[in-house]
Amino acid sequence: MIDAGRDTPLARFTLGELLHREGDHDAAIAHLAQAVAQDGQYSAAWKLYGRALLDAGRLDEADDILARGIAVARDNGDNQAAREMEVFARRVAKQRG
Repeated sequence: MIDAGRDTPLARFTLGELLHREGDHDAAIAHLAQAVAQDGQYSAAWKLYGRALLDAGRLDEADDILARGIAVARDNGDNQAAREMEVFARRVAKQRG
């Protein structure tokens, strides 16, 4: 879809999700970054973006993205996504020690 000129936040999110499941965190992160760049209000993309960064061990970036994602989710009234990102943020803090 992306190569065919249909580069949408949903296409980027879907590709990022599939790559994350396969363990290719760096490629997933690149696509998820594009998803939130295209649609800054996409709570699910922020959540997966933060999780992929966490799973890749990129804790400083994960902390920043999760904080931004939590704010977006709250602004959108997406309380479940905000709570899930708060859990990921606590994992970041725990891994830091």
